[in-house]
Amino acid sequence: MMYPNTSDLDNLTLNMLQNKAVSITLPAVYVLVVVINIPCNLVSFYVLCCHTKPITPSVIFMINLSITDIAVGVFLPFQIIYHLNNNNWIFGSFLCNLVAVSFYANMYSSILTMTFISIERYIGVVHPMASNRWRKNRYAVAACTVMWAFLLLVLYPLESTDLTYEVKSLGIVTCFDILKWSMLPNIPSWAAFILTLFVVLFLIPFIVTVSCYIGIIRKLIQTSSRYGNGQKRKSMYLAAIVLIVFITCFAPNNFVLLVHTISRLFYDKSFYHVYKITLTLSCLSSCADPFIYYFASKEFLQNFKKLFRKSSIEATETRRDSLFSARSMSARSMTFSSGQGEGLEVGKKPIFHRQESIL
Repeated sequence: MMYPNTSDLDNLTLNMLQNKAVSITLPAVYVLVVVINIPCNLVSFYVLCCHTKPITPSVIFMINLSITDIAVGVFLPFQIIYHLNNNNWIFGSFLCNLVAVSFYANMYSSILTMTFISIERYIGVVHPMASNRWRKNRYAVAACTVMWAFLLLVLYPLESTDLTYEVKSLGIVTCFDILKWSMLPNIPSWAAFILTLFVVLFLIPFIVTVSCYIGIIRKLIQTSSRYGNGQKRKSMYLAAIVLIVFITCFAPNNFVLLVHTISRLFYDKSFYHVYKITLTLSCLSSCADPFIYYFASKEFLQNFKKLFRKSSIEATETRRDSLFSARSMSARSMTFSSGQGEGLEVGKKPIFHRQESIL
């Protein structure tokens, strides 16, 4: 919420900071995200880096996405403590900036990376002759590098401003909930900043992504005999997951941010409490990304199944070896006891008992 550089806050802002529904809902959702995010994305990162060969542009994009998702999972506990502590930030300004920047960098890098994946798949399916020229690892690395440079440039106002704010009337220090007007020089700068986030980092990538998957599905329908129903079904699943993530996770947050900023700048009204709730939806994308890996990369799918099939086989062999060992020990004990008793009888040859114990 943008506010002048003064210690006096309006009642709307104070009520938002004391809103119990927001203070309960946000930590609850963030805890759920951390519990799902970290193990799923760590497994995905391990499979992508250590068990996926060859490394393709899609794999590079997915590694980039998994790293940002893991970063969000690592920093979310600070947000959980902040909200449980009645919106009182106790970790200092540097960590506040780091958490805020990583949060928004993850959201927009996820959007752009999904767009890169859709473009890469579109070229491979719709323009296969050109795919050999453009689907190269160096282009994928260059795209990720340019993306991060652009994101850090766009988010520079957040990186260079102290995002903590002392609310003396409540005895708390907020983190990124109250932004100083001095973060940007004037209203046109604020408008340009918000429009860049909305148009360049959300709306255009969304349109490109939808267009690519429509083109992919149309091509697969036209050439179903070539690609087969399995490939067509997998592409449709991937398109559905990506669209669901865009519509449910990213669209509400970005649209509400636009409405809130315009209302705050020109009409002195606020929808920040709604915006805070929609932030939780953007975090849920980090839990859905592993499903995107599952359907987007044949290599990831094959190696994921191979890894867990291998683990299952090893566990089964371990249990079987343990059972065999126990039976062998029991058989040896019985043979030894039998051999002692029969060794007193005339004409019995212990060697046959030894052979039985081996068999």
